Parts: sequence; structure tokens; C-alpha cells
Amino acid sequence: MATDLTAPARTRPDVAPIQRRTLRLLFTTQIIGGIGVTIGISVGALLAARVAGTAVAGLAQSAAVVGGALLAVPVTRIMNGHGRRPGLAVAYLSGAVGAVLVVLATVTRSVPLLFLGMLFFGGGTAANLQARYAAVDLAEPARRGRQLSLIVWATTIGAVAAPNFAALADRTTSGWGLPPLAGPFAFSAAAFVLAAVVLLVLLRPDPLLTARRLAAADAPVAAAVADVTPPAEAVAAPARTARRGAGMRAAWQVVRGRPAARLGIAAVAVGHVVMVAVMSMTPVRLGESHGDADVLRVVGIVLSLHIAGMYALSPLVGWLTDRLGRRAVVLGGVGLLLAACAVAGTAGHHTPRLSLGLALLGLGWSGTMVAGSTLLSESVPAAIRPSVQGLSDLTMGLAGAGAAALSGFVMRAAGYPVLTLLAAIAVVPLVALALRPVPVGAPDEED
Repeated sequence: MATDLTAPARTRPDVAPIQRRTLRLLFTTQIIGGIGVTIGISVGALLAARVAGTAVAGLAQSAAVVGGALLAVPVTRIMNGHGRRPGLAVAYLSGAVGAVLVVLATVTRSVPLLFLGMLFFGGGTAANLQARYAAVDLAEPARRGRQLSLIVWATTIGAVAAPNFAALADRTTSGWGLPPLAGPFAFSAAAFVLAAVVLLVLLRPDPLLTARRLAAADAPVAAAVADVTPPAEAVAAPARTARRGAGMRAAWQVVRGRPAARLGIAAVAVGHVVMVAVMSMTPVRLGESHGDADVLRVVGIVLSLHIAGMYALSPLVGWLTDRLGRRAVVLGGVGLLLAACAVAGTAGHHTPRLSLGLALLGLGWSGTMVAGSTLLSESVPAAIRPSVQGLSDLTMGLAGAGAAALSGFVMRAAGYPVLTLLAAIAVVPLVALALRPVPVGAPDEED
């Protein structure tokens, strides 16, 4: 019997207004959260290089990635028991705390406090990533890719503009006595708090709890149509699993037995590894050929093009995911990632060519993220879906953190071109996994 979270959307017209309202609200908070994440990340490597040195600049970026990954675990447990609304709010508030700690670390030039702040700052990223799953809780199966990609795309509005506001934020806060590069993180903290408050007040009814309630109510009806009496334990199982908060171990056991789920997690993780490794060291690369007077402006332009690649075309990527299939779009994203590494790695100090490489890098990430997330969400049972989604974000974050941590050392020891070559090699296992034949059958049906 299918227990897909989105099944009520096919048969319950009263779900449609809830889904439209949920999408509008998530769209708004993604804009706010995108500003918060990007305005800080755009100067994170530069700030870390000045406080702690170039060699560990990548470690500071990796701390934010690790923070987002680790926070996915408690956030997922909150969502399992209480819904999307409190989970997303906690993630955003964690990001706000981290941004404040980074400001304090910059003032005191404390390296340990900087890393702690970047760790909590990852909460903003965790919230933005988890929001894409909330978009498909009540979505129709034929529109999952498009509605998930719509929330991914919403980040574009804030994220593309945010790097260019970094210099303005820096000038504004310099009058408050803050040192250079601390201002963007102060603005990040305010954006995260605003997003958390909006979600806590307005995300009602909760989409995840609504989907579970409707799925439980529809189970006896489906059984009656099939002339089958479902066992009481089968009807109560999803609620019981949610109450006890299925953990990462249970999620992994489910993923292991589902090839489509494994491909979904791998696509998201590998795409993120390549993107983080190359993107995190690009500001440092630009700093080698531009002085302090120009570097923030140039970094802002290059990262804006990169973020536009990540988010601006995501509705098209979502449409292709629904039209061509998840696996085809994953392979297309891999091709774009390889092209990005080739262009950026051979750009030298030619900023326009490097900008093109970063734009392709973002577009390739969009393909693996949207198609992989959609495939994962529809490939596992409803009761454990939030835990599996949390496992995916944890895997993605830790893999990206490793890439960010190593990128600084590779940059210092071998240079930017070697870094892009290693990033390109990282996609080979994903290609092998995507080309493996899979059993025929609906991916969103429970065995």
C-alpha cells in the first residue's frame, strides 16, 4: 500500500490551499534566509584568512558546513516529533547565534570563537536546505520536482544580491566600532532572527503534520476500496515512529535497501562536495590578483554569478526533473560540474573566465541537488522520510566540510588548478552509480 506523504494532495482538494500558502511562506523566508547565509559566506574565507591565516581559511568555511550538517540531526528530531515549523525556526536561530559569535571573534581576534561561531552559523544553511523538503510534504507527485525547485529558486532573490551588499554592510557597521568584514555577519544575524519569527508565527498548519494526519486518515479508506482490512499496528505505525523520532541508524537501514534513495543521497552529497571545494577558495584566488580596495567588489560579482547558477534556473531544473526523470538530470548536473572545473581551473587570473566557471559550477550543483532531493523524498516510506532527509543533509554537510577543510591546504600546496582537478575526479563514483541499472517499480511505494 502506498504511504507517500503527498498522496492526500491527489485525493483531497482541501489540501491545495494549504500547499499554496505553505509555498508562499517558504518562498518568503527563503529570500530572507538566503540573504543571511550568503552575505556572511561571501566574506567568510577572507575574514578567516585575516584572523587565522590563509592555510586555515578553508577550515573556517568547513566549520559552517559541519555545523549545518550536525544541526540537521537535532532539527530532524524536532521535525519528527513536532513538525517543520519549530525545526526550521530552531535552525535559523542557531545561525543567528553563530553570526553574533563571529562578530565577537572578529572584535577579539579569537580563533576558537571564530570557529565556534562558524559552526553555529551553519544553522542558517540547514534551515534553507530543510525548507525544500517542506515544499513537497503536500505536493502532487507529478509536481514534486517543480515545487521543490521553486523553494530552491527563492533563495536567488536574496542570495544573488547579498554578496554585493557586503561592502555596504561593512561600511555601515564601521561606524558602530566593528572591525572590517564583521558587518556582514551582523546583518546575517538580523536576517536569521526575522526568518525564524515569521515561520513560528505563520507556518500554520504545519505541512508535515498535516500530511501525516491525512495519510493516516486515508489508510482505512484505501484498504476498504481494496477490500482489505489493515492491521491496527500498520495504521498506527507511522505515528508511533514519528513520536519516538526515528534516528539516523533507522534512516540508513531504509536507504541501504533502496537503490533510488542511495542515488539521491549520493547525488546531493557529491554535487555539494565539488561546489564547496571550488567555491570556498575562489575568493582567496581572487585576492591573489586584486587589492583590498577592489577585492570585495570583485568577489561580490563573481559569487553573485555563481549563486545565480545555483538558484536562478532551478525552476527549469525542476521542470526537467519531472519531465525527463531524476536520473537524467543528475547526469546532466555531473556534466556541468565537470565543465565548470575545466573552465575555472584553466582561467588563471582572468576574472571573466573564472566567473563563467563559477556560474557553471552553480548550475551543476542545482541539477544534482534538485533531482537528487526529489528522488530521495519519493523513494522512502512516509513515517521515516524526515529522518532520511536529515541523513542526506548530514552526509552532504560532512562531505562538503571535508572538501572545504582540504581545499585550503590544496590551494596553498598545489594551487587552484589542482584543486579543480581533484574536484572533477570526485564525481566519477556518482557517474558509476547513476549508470547502474535499477529494478523496475514505483520508487515511492513501500515494499
